[in-house]
Amino acid sequence: MKKSELIKLCLISDDAIETYPFKDDKYCEIPILRHKSNGKWFALIFYLDKKLYINLKCDPHHSAILRDLYPFITSGWHMNKVHWIKVETNKAPVKMLKELIEESFELTK
Repeated sequence: MKKSELIKLCLISDDAIETYPFKDDKYCEIPILRHKSNGKWFALIFYLDKKLYINLKCDPHHSAILRDLYPFITSGWHMNKVHWIKVETNKAPVKMLKELIEESFELTK
């Protein structure tokens, strides 16, 4: 999956917008998906060791189960480790990615 395809998956509502809030060169290419209405983040897309990842907000109980079941889901990168997960996008089924994005969107409304 390409970064542009992942961004499109995240634009699930008129309230979902793509932003680039970081000013320094190291992080300026990291898209942050947020709610237009409240400004809250629901997704952060990035490359780490040449692999594409997405950080998503997740219910703590659900995230614990996901981390136990799937090796491609771990604690969120540079985020609260209880409430955010990091998903290696090229190993996750697209249907699962869509569901996790929707959950994150709903949790951050």
